[in-house]
Amino acid sequence: MSNPTIKNIRELEEPLETLGYDFGFTRRSFVQILGAGLLIFAAAETGFSQPAPEEGRRGRGGGGGGFGGGPVKISARLHIATDGTITVLSGKVEGGQGARTEITQAAAEELGVPASQINLILADTELCPDDGPTVGSRTTPSTIPSVRQGCAAAKKLFDDFASQSPAGKKLTYADLASDANFIEAAKQNIPRNVIVSAVSEWKILGTPLARPNAHDVVVGKHKYPSDQVLPGMLYGKVLRPASFGATLTDIDLAPAKAIDGVIVARDGQFVGVAAPNSFLAQRAITALEGTAQWDSPSHPSSKTLSDYLRKNARNIPANPFADAIASAAKKLTATYEVPYVQHAPLEPRAALADWKDGKLTVWTATQNPTGVRRELAGAFHIAESNIRVIVPDFGGGFGGKHTGECAVEAARIAQAAQKPVLLRWTRPEEFTWAYFRAAAVIDLTATLDENGAITSWFTTDINYGTPGIESPYNIASKHSEFIESKPPLRHGSYRALAATANNFARESFMDELALAAGKNPLEFRRAHLNNDRLLAVLNEAAKQFDFSARRAKSDSKKIGVGIACATEKGSYVAACVEVEIAADQTIRVNHICQAFECGAIMNPSNLEAQVQGALMQGIGPALREATAFENGKITNASFFDYEVPRFAELPMMDIHLLNRPDLPSAGAGETPLIALAPAINNAVFHATGKRVRQMPIRLS
Repeated sequence: MSNPTIKNIRELEEPLETLGYDFGFTRRSFVQILGAGLLIFAAAETGFSQPAPEEGRRGRGGGGGGFGGGPVKISARLHIATDGTITVLSGKVEGGQGARTEITQAAAEELGVPASQINLILADTELCPDDGPTVGSRTTPSTIPSVRQGCAAAKKLFDDFASQSPAGKKLTYADLASDANFIEAAKQNIPRNVIVSAVSEWKILGTPLARPNAHDVVVGKHKYPSDQVLPGMLYGKVLRPASFGATLTDIDLAPAKAIDGVIVARDGQFVGVAAPNSFLAQRAITALEGTAQWDSPSHPSSKTLSDYLRKNARNIPANPFADAIASAAKKLTATYEVPYVQHAPLEPRAALADWKDGKLTVWTATQNPTGVRRELAGAFHIAESNIRVIVPDFGGGFGGKHTGECAVEAARIAQAAQKPVLLRWTRPEEFTWAYFRAAAVIDLTATLDENGAITSWFTTDINYGTPGIESPYNIASKHSEFIESKPPLRHGSYRALAATANNFARESFMDELALAAGKNPLEFRRAHLNNDRLLAVLNEAAKQFDFSARRAKSDSKKIGVGIACATEKGSYVAACVEVEIAADQTIRVNHICQAFECGAIMNPSNLEAQVQGALMQGIGPALREATAFENGKITNASFFDYEVPRFAELPMMDIHLLNRPDLPSAGAGETPLIALAPAINNAVFHATGKRVRQMPIRLS
């Protein structure tokens, strides 16, 4: 497998490039088709759009199309059985973020039934409408309104039919399940003007509800993608390159083929095996590794990453505020650096592929079912209508499972074996061949007047992207630019994307500016904010943490407190942190106080869990996580060497959710992460007086 570069991701919805697999026509089959007559290629256009913000505020419209934007029939969104069970369908996935719970609540709310009466099917491309990929915290503001519209339309249809029944006779949904007229009426598109229930009327939404399949998950009954089984299936393995970008120049397949029960598939640079069990599959791969010869190009080291990115950056612009700099009372410049980080999901990539009669079914873990279907169609040159992608609830993605490389690999091996094949990536494969959170070099320049007010602000982000790059502070002259570079590793989406790096740099720099202005960092931020929602979370976090008082009495070489705030994806967050510096200069986070606001809260318990998970995940890149590489190889591709947070490091978490029933609900999967690292960094400076300008934050 080669490792082509993934382009920089400026926005979450911008598609990732695939790995370029092509398992379609051979020269012979291509010539055979040409010999049969005229060859015509046609490509179907696809696209996604989002509902207009004003439509979301009214709780209307979009035609029930969700992220996909196109019309959806009532009958495509839900089905009613004769026993009264209501099956709701959505193209979104459940990877631990709570989509299954909140979509269930949304459907039950609009249909006026208990949540237990809803059976929710997610992410099956043959059954479910295309709600777009599960990215960008869009399930809450985009898909849930579409589900609500579809269910509200069904409820209105039911009410219309029920009103025609004999006086005094009560009808249930089950009574109409076999009514031919009702069934026919349900084939209409979801009306654009359907009205959903107001927040003040919510009975199921707005309340805590446990995950519907929580029991199966806890007792081990739930089948994750890596648990899928089909009769007669084989286990797959893939031969990986010797290093990034290495080209296979020669290989002897005979030693692997000689192993009883092993099937070898080779297609250009791709070599995979299938065997009756994973032990034999690995034995075959080991045999192939002994005969494979590679041409390995030179590759930079993580030790010189920042210099490499700057050297390969395109057209770094000059600061446009030369006049402000010339007349400023003070000028500050700083450079912040962020390394590559792995997503480290609980469940590495896995896929079970099955070919029957020229059609392909794949069970896999992805945040983008229709995108993976497109990848498969492109790799094998078959129609998307002949491919079915099913995504069982899976063990974490964090933006790292948008692409379908594992599904494509499993399908190619299954094609050769003519049997179903289950391919599970190992942890080292996940750490090496999955894409990374991007590295970044961020340059900041700001000026202050004689009163300590910011007069200009200029940001350049090299290599990462635009999310979070714009300062939310009230500054008359401010400008930011994203600069593409030549990334040495394949990178793509990560929880909150570039907002993790850009907010780390900006909020750390705000503390530097506050010090230069002789101001308290909390008051300095307040003086530059006119965003009421951001100011509200900042004030709430500071109040609950008692920031100013704790800062005044904890100014030591051991204990420090820090603060940061940010906005992203339509939600607002502020964090206060206390850190403790050990004798060996290691940093421990003792206490996190975070205020978070994302409009009207749909499920307070799930929202709190999202915030907790984001904070715990955020501690890793803030203090320890960094991908190390040398000579085209990852040198810390295991949990022993790549240290994610442990339960022993869990700090006290003091979370305050600000409910805004007057505002539309925004997603909460990403924004709770982005204020933590800068708050930790500012606390470290408060404790030690040492300014750190990179993640992970280290004192030695």
